[in-house]
This record gives sequence, structure tokens and C-alpha cells, in this order.
Amino acid sequence: MRRVSRIAVAGAATTALALALSACGGTSTDSTGSSKKAGESKGVALAYDVGGKGDQSFNDAAYTGMKKAMDELKIGGKDVEPSAGEATADKVQRLESLAQAGYNPVIGVGFVYADAVKQAAAKYKNVTFGIIDDETVKADNVADLVFSEQEGSYLAGVAAAKTTKTNTVGFIGGVETPLIKKFQAGYEQGVKDASGGKVNVKSQFLTQPPNYDGFSKPDLGKAAAQGQLDAGADVIYSAAGLAGQGSIEAAATAGKWAIGVDSDQYSQSALAKYKDHILTSVTKSVSEAVYNLAKSVQDGKPETGVVRADLASNGVALATSNPAFTKMTAVQTAVEQAKKDIASGKIKVKTTP
Repeated sequence: MRRVSRIAVAGAATTALALALSACGGTSTDSTGSSKKAGESKGVALAYDVGGKGDQSFNDAAYTGMKKAMDELKIGGKDVEPSAGEATADKVQRLESLAQAGYNPVIGVGFVYADAVKQAAAKYKNVTFGIIDDETVKADNVADLVFSEQEGSYLAGVAAAKTTKTNTVGFIGGVETPLIKKFQAGYEQGVKDASGGKVNVKSQFLTQPPNYDGFSKPDLGKAAAQGQLDAGADVIYSAAGLAGQGSIEAAATAGKWAIGVDSDQYSQSALAKYKDHILTSVTKSVSEAVYNLAKSVQDGKPETGVVRADLASNGVALATSNPAFTKMTAVQTAVEQAKKDIASGKIKVKTTP
């Protein structure tokens, strides 16, 4: 649903904001864009998930959306890094500081912000809050920005099944949560359906909650991928944020295929050394979700409630940047057929393994 309201948020001194944010986590960048009248929004604010900006994946996609909003809507923006091992109270303070400073919308990048968004939104009712990858926060001023990750992951499973030469492929999840299990479920189902059960999937998670290192430490992803490669896997799909870079490195070094996640990782500069071995990526329109929420606030019609992006809306997709992937005619045919079958309802993609 969409709620129409006149945007009015409290202002605060820039120095006060800097002090508050430095106290509750990491570093930040700030750009105020065009001048604003008293009482108007200073722009869009992002509070990053584990791994922070530079993960070449989930957080970077959110940053791309913020930058697009700043450039096209001529608004300001601020992004703030998390701190290692921080508590929910730290997240609450971060969101409230951004709201108090006049940013609107304020977006928590990741499901770990659910409790913090709920608390901050209750206190700052004239500010629109967004949370990515969680739909449990129900409030008139909150937009739950969610995706059908399992559908894109199903396509990745089809691609992996049609590409493997060893009949063994891998899945690496950063942290064993319901969200990451959606990636696992779709991938495993896609592999099974495309191969008639002939291809084996080796699945594992790097860490268990409350340990979220599986989203932030590339060495964990690299070690897990190496183990799967040693066991015969020749295509590995990782849904592990920054840790996924280690998985990509391991697969590329071994001359095998990696499948990226969230952003088109073939096109990420930090992964250029390994790009020829990034078969494809399961992309999520996180950047568009951030941009659309910022625009809705500027237009005076803030998005609220559950805002879902799926395969039919191009909210999730399979990247085609690698020329080697697009030249695989049989793989492309199988992927396109799977897209049609999901869109028609012939294929129902599972959300749990």
C-alpha cells in the first residue's frame, strides 16, 4: 500500500549527528546535495548490513540506489557503516540519529535491522523507514523491501546443472537464516529439476546466528569453496555477501565456475581478476528498491507495507554479462524455459530446502 503524507522531519546540527553516529558504529559519508528549506528532508540515508560498503554485492547494490537517487532526484544522502559485534541498541541509535538529523527515508540494509527499524519508526512517525530483506515490521511509516530470491536461485540451479561436467555442484550460504535458505531451496530445486536428479548439490553454511561472520569474512568462503572443489564440485553458487568473494576466488583459481549473488559480480571491479570464471550472478534489484523508496518520499506518496520484487517484475534475474555464458545455447534455452514455467505457475519454487 502507499500512504500519502506531507514529509516533515526534525532537524539537528551536523556536528551532533556526527558525534551520535561515530558513537554507534563505523564510518560514514555525507553529501547534502541541493539546498533544502527548513523542515524538508535532507535526503536518503543508508545504515549498512554486515560487511559494509565495498562487499561488491548486497550493500554496494544499496549504495548504487542511493547514488542514483542523489543524482537524479537532486537530494542529499548519507551512508553509515556497522560496527563489529554491535547490539540492537547500536542500530536503533544509528537509525534515530539519521532520522533526527532530517534524513527521509532512513533505510536499514538487511534483516538484522528489523528490531531497530521497528523501534525507530515508532519514535519518528513522520519519517519513512525502509528495511531490506525483512517483512516482519508492520507500521504505517515502514516499507518492507523484499525479493523472491528463490526464483532467481532456481535459474542459477538450472544453469549449474546444465554446465557441470562432474555432476557435482556447490552452494555456500553465509549464515544459516530463513533468508539464505530461500537461496538454497531455489538453487537445489533448479539443479534437481534440470538434471532429473542426476546432479548432486553440496550445500553448507559458513556460520550460525548470532555469529554473522559468514557474511563478512572472505577467508571463510574461500575455505568452504576449496572443500567443495576438492569433493568434485565444478560450479559453486555463494549467497554470502563479502565472504562470497573468497568463494569466487577459489573457484576461479581452480579453473571452475562461480555464480555470484545480489549484484552482477562479473562487472564488479574488485573481482575483475576472476571475472572469466563468474558464469553468471543471481541479481536482486536492491538499488531500484532504494531509489524507488527515496522517490516516493520526495513525491509525497511514501511507499509503505510489503514491497516485493520477483522474477515477473525483473526484481530478481540471472545476469548475462559474461559472453561465455550467453554463448552456451543449451543452457540459455533451459534457463528461458524455466523463466516461462515460473511465470506461468507451472513451476512453484520452494522457499525452504
